[in-house]
Amino acid sequence: MKKVIPALLAMMALAGCAQEGSAPGAAQLADQSFVLKTFNGKPLTDNSRPASLHFSNTLQVSGNMCNRFTGQGSLSGNTLTVAGMAGTKMLCVDAQMNQLDNVIGKMLTQGAAVTLTADTLTLKANDDTLVYQRMAGTGK
Repeated sequence: MKKVIPALLAMMALAGCAQEGSAPGAAQLADQSFVLKTFNGKPLTDNSRPASLHFSNTLQVSGNMCNRFTGQGSLSGNTLTVAGMAGTKMLCVDAQMNQLDNVIGKMLTQGAAVTLTADTLTLKANDDTLVYQRMAGTGK
């Protein structure tokens, strides 16, 4: 019994770490696609065109909110940065999507903390958090 309790505590601690997520490596993001589910803890208001984020096998990042964007991604520890990001500049009817265009642009160009847990990708920068769900068929 004395050996069981420490073993259970160790397993619970490891399970807690796994739930928090970890910084993914480039190989874990390669050829993966994600759909945005929440912005600062709230579900998106407009689901007519799902906001997405895609990573190529060379960590080229592309996606869309209201507008489309693309650029070369790099990882340094748990920080994802996209250099030379380019994108379209349309005005969207949905105010939340316009706001998300600004948020994702700042996050990716200035650097966002990234974690990956199972099928959930989270980007955090300043006071903003974007939570994405892996698209079916792109899991590793």
